[in-house]
Amino acid sequence: MVDFLRYKWLYLIISFTVISTGIFSIFRWGYHYSIDFIGGSNIVYQVNKKIDLNKTINYLKNKNIKLTYYAYNNNQLTLKLSPIDESQETKLRQDLNKQFKLSIKILKFETVGPVIGQETINKTMIASLFAILGILIYMSFAFKGTNYAVSAVLATLHDFFVIVGIYSLLSRFFGAEVDTLFVTAVLTTMTFSTHDTIVIFDKIREYLKEKGRGSAEYYANRAVTETMVRSINNSMTILFMLLALTLLGGTTIRFFSLTLLIGTITGTYSSPFVATPILVWLEKRKK
Repeated sequence: MVDFLRYKWLYLIISFTVISTGIFSIFRWGYHYSIDFIGGSNIVYQVNKKIDLNKTINYLKNKNIKLTYYAYNNNQLTLKLSPIDESQETKLRQDLNKQFKLSIKILKFETVGPVIGQETINKTMIASLFAILGILIYMSFAFKGTNYAVSAVLATLHDFFVIVGIYSLLSRFFGAEVDTLFVTAVLTTMTFSTHDTIVIFDKIREYLKEKGRGSAEYYANRAVTETMVRSINNSMTILFMLLALTLLGGTTIRFFSLTLLIGTITGTYSSPFVATPILVWLEKRKK
């Protein structure tokens, strides 16, 4: 048996460092939001020849078009701007055709109004609260004690702050956008973390039933030791798949799979090294 809880202060320092760095990034730089959340139009044009991006953008700005993002790659011009309708998009395309003598083919055009964007934010917050509340209620009934539930929820919140903090850094340095795929990845990793936590907590409860009340720290170390190989093996199969998607997948799902990858790592870490020490601490306080 390995005395994992002996290093609980090290785990605290690691978690505090990662979370505080992420929180600093959130307040300092924030996020890049997709049109799902802030509203706007997303347009992708295929052009028949190479263009000067700076001249194109300056031309659009001179026509009072408010751009929030633009990129040019492989003869594809990507524009994100304030919400416009189909007639305005048609006029924009015609103006670009006339000004730069281009042949433009529209590959993508989608518009989300600001009201829908605000509704998406509200639904995201409600979904997150329901997820946390559901975990709290389920754990309370399953383990017949609030200490287990509180420990699991705190570990889940730990994972949440790690993911949103690191994603802020990805948004700042790599242009990752907060979109509905990001929300899906966050909620998915929250459940994955809780799954691993339940396995460890179930072992601790099993020892308590068999041997009666005893040292919570001893039973916790024993449970973590016996489930560690299983947790690592389970996580590695997921990590290899997500790593392949992150490195070789398309740009559409790259940050989605990267978020899942981060969530899987922090979820595997938090179950034995965050949730379990918190449970031991709460059980000792109860005595």
